[in-house]
Amino acid sequence: MSQAEKNNYKQVSTKLVSFFNESKNDSIVAMFSPEMNAALPLEKFTQVSAGLKMQLGSIKKTRFIRLQKLSAFYETTFDNAVLGMTITLNDKNEISGLLFAEYKEAKEIIRNATKMKLPFKGEWNVTWGGHTKEQNYHVESVAQKNAFDILIKDKNGSTHKGTGATNEDYYAFGKELYAPCDGEIVLVVDGIKDNIPGNLNPIYVPGNTVIIKTATGEYVFFAHFKQHSIVVKQGQKVSTGELLGLCGNSGNSTEPHLHFHLQNDEDMVKATGAKCYFDQLKVNGILKLDYSPVKGDKIEVAN
Repeated sequence: MSQAEKNNYKQVSTKLVSFFNESKNDSIVAMFSPEMNAALPLEKFTQVSAGLKMQLGSIKKTRFIRLQKLSAFYETTFDNAVLGMTITLNDKNEISGLLFAEYKEAKEIIRNATKMKLPFKGEWNVTWGGHTKEQNYHVESVAQKNAFDILIKDKNGSTHKGTGATNEDYYAFGKELYAPCDGEIVLVVDGIKDNIPGNLNPIYVPGNTVIIKTATGEYVFFAHFKQHSIVVKQGQKVSTGELLGLCGNSGNSTEPHLHFHLQNDEDMVKATGAKCYFDQLKVNGILKLDYSPVKGDKIEVAN
């Protein structure tokens, strides 16, 4: 799924490039928010702009890549180099952030080349999964467009016992999560508190996180681990079936569950999601080979 460039970003980026190439630094600074102007006044910005132009030359073209919250990201081709340009706008369409950094395009992947095994034991339920909006609200996110949200239900379809007021009431909470493939741990976040059920933590959306990089350059993203339950470290090599940590309710999560997806870059801002197929598993009690689950599936490891 692609994103369209919004008109306000298109207008600002077009003006910015034109003014940069014409060395109209005062016109660029006039587009800044008051806070940006205070941090980077005309004199200081002129020095930065002149340094960029001396080293890299003029901007020949830009290519819109994606939106991420309040920012737009562009591949920016100068005479002498290609950089990534991130423009952040406030609600008045003033530039509140401007960043040039190394641009490296991640290898596009459509699906996993690495064999994947389900990362848990027992039967779990796919509450979001698939490639349509009806099956999976994640499709509107470039990085998470083929993500799964997976939890455990009882025979009555409930995800918890009792009132569900505490995390311990939920069947998925504290369940062990395992590496679905061989790889290297490239990111661990483990200090985010678990939410009270029904509440969200929008500050760090993934909550406690593990990312595994495969030998073929795929990035396997786990979110919402239980606080302080992750047992692997960044830089560690892991094997299929190795314990990663426990299912939790941290981050942008209203109840304990596993968020799992595949992407082509470690950085979610730059990444594009890909479909993840599991080598073999039981789906609604039937053996499936090379299958990507969808909303409503009951899934478990095929022994």
